[in-house]
Amino acid sequence: MEGLLELDKELFVFLNNLGSPTFDGFWMFITGKWNAIPLYAFLLFLTYRTLGWKQTLVSLLFVGLLITATDQLANAFKYGFERLRPCHDPDLFERIRLVKPRCGGKFGYFSAHASNSFAMAVFFFRLLSFKWGKRMLALLFWALLVAYSRIYIGVHFPLDVVTGIAIGSGLGILFSLLFKKAVERYLPDTLMPGQ
Repeated sequence: MEGLLELDKELFVFLNNLGSPTFDGFWMFITGKWNAIPLYAFLLFLTYRTLGWKQTLVSLLFVGLLITATDQLANAFKYGFERLRPCHDPDLFERIRLVKPRCGGKFGYFSAHASNSFAMAVFFFRLLSFKWGKRMLALLFWALLVAYSRIYIGVHFPLDVVTGIAIGSGLGILFSLLFKKAVERYLPDTLMPGQ
């Protein structure tokens, strides 16, 4: 396990140092959680257009529960494993680029940003791809950018990000299945083709 963590640190240093001040603004924009609000509003609009207002309201409930689950699980892991963020690791302090003004919380395993972005992307991908097809792959690309931004700005190791991606994707699948079951049971008159 120690060897894996050392490899993770070295990969982080390599990836983090690929950055340059020219691109820092772009990656800070990508990593900003409030900057995704227009995307979420667009996804709600697509959900309404595709599934109607009843299912859109139900999807809002499930999205709220999904984000709560990913955040709480990330917090449990962070305080359970107590793995320092790279920007708090004294062995790495001189070797990394911290792009944001502050490092954030002391512990970082796993990345809640990566988990939340993949949870949302996978949830909406599964909800809407029957109608919008391959265009919904853009959601997964967006989530990947958000996940990588955490390494770029210096606040998460690659293993933090990969774990966040895996957990977020798994929860996105789970909550999309629960959403479908709830709609089948409580709103059977609203089912659309492909559901």
